[in-house]
Amino acid sequence: MLLDASEVVSANPMMPESHKRKRATVESIYDTSQAQSSVLERAQEVEVSLDPKFPSLLKVMLPSHVTGGFWLGLPKKFCCEHLPKQDIMIALEDENGEVFETKYLADKVGLSGGWRGFSIAHKLLEGDVIVFHLVTPSKFKVYIVRSNGLDELDGALGLMRLDACKKMDTGDTAACEREESETLEPISEDNAIAFNTKSCPILDHSESESEDDVGFEVLDGLRLSESVVTFEEVKCMDDFNVLVNGLIINSEFSKYILNKYYELCCSQNSFLHEHLLDGLNCKLVAGVISETVNIADAIRACNITTPEGNFSTWDQTLKAFQGLGMNIGFLLARLDQLVSLASKSKRFKEARLEKDQAEEEMRCLEAKLFEVKEAVNRLESEIEMLNTSSENPELVFQEVAKSSW
Repeated sequence: MLLDASEVVSANPMMPESHKRKRATVESIYDTSQAQSSVLERAQEVEVSLDPKFPSLLKVMLPSHVTGGFWLGLPKKFCCEHLPKQDIMIALEDENGEVFETKYLADKVGLSGGWRGFSIAHKLLEGDVIVFHLVTPSKFKVYIVRSNGLDELDGALGLMRLDACKKMDTGDTAACEREESETLEPISEDNAIAFNTKSCPILDHSESESEDDVGFEVLDGLRLSESVVTFEEVKCMDDFNVLVNGLIINSEFSKYILNKYYELCCSQNSFLHEHLLDGLNCKLVAGVISETVNIADAIRACNITTPEGNFSTWDQTLKAFQGLGMNIGFLLARLDQLVSLASKSKRFKEARLEKDQAEEEMRCLEAKLFEVKEAVNRLESEIEMLNTSSENPELVFQEVAKSSW
């Protein structure tokens, strides 16, 4: 279940009104158990304790944040209002003061290079909640509230550091202000456009976001899916989404590839990638699907003269995809049928050629036989003529040899 930012505010009625105006939306939070809700509440307590002069946001760690691609998408509204409009390096300072440099991609509204190192160094897990406090346009102070039993410890450490500076009840505000001046960089008028806390109201989906953006998080062009949709529920191309590990990866494909893949899925009345092995990288899956479409197009466009090596390459590739779980048995069956027909056609042509060669050889042999028969007939006639002569050639020979000069 996705929790709207307004619901988060109402869940904590003690939150001051000034804080409500200066915090950004809590995006892509899913409530799977009471434990998750408890972690979120503790994270909200940490956020409420932060200096309201600086905007903050909460992020619940999803699998895509802490494994695989290690991409952290940020709320688009927050980025547009408080972060620079160009790609920059943003520092993440943890509760111990250790700083990690990350690459902020303005067009994709998220952290890429460097986030992986931060996630691994802090052993972040799915379900952990991170509080980001933007103390300058290029620096977040980060507080981690864990979901694996260490949340009380980490949350308490964060609150202890905050309480040391929060002297509201004792009246000792001077020390706090001195410490803030040492650790936080003030906001200048020059930074007002990229860093404007007063223009950060709680997100109202009906006014500030289109209906299509509700419940999704931008992840390098990918989106988180609200629910799993069966193929029977897909009535048209607009309903068709390629879902992998909870992410909609339609943005990984060209319009042509996506349309062709939709047609292939319709032909089998199922998502061809539905039974792929769990945990495959989204880029790999996108490549598999794109190549499947390319091979399907090649099969449709091939002819009887297509080289046999092409069929072999397509067959080996499809069988590899089938091993990963792609439902492409129908393509292999079509390919086998075409290979069989191509083989028969090839053999037919070879047989005709061999027959022509044999007939040519037979004609040559027949011509040779005719010549031999002619020679035999001529010789038989000559022998018969010589054999019927009255004179014996041998006797005549002896007489001639012995005759007088």
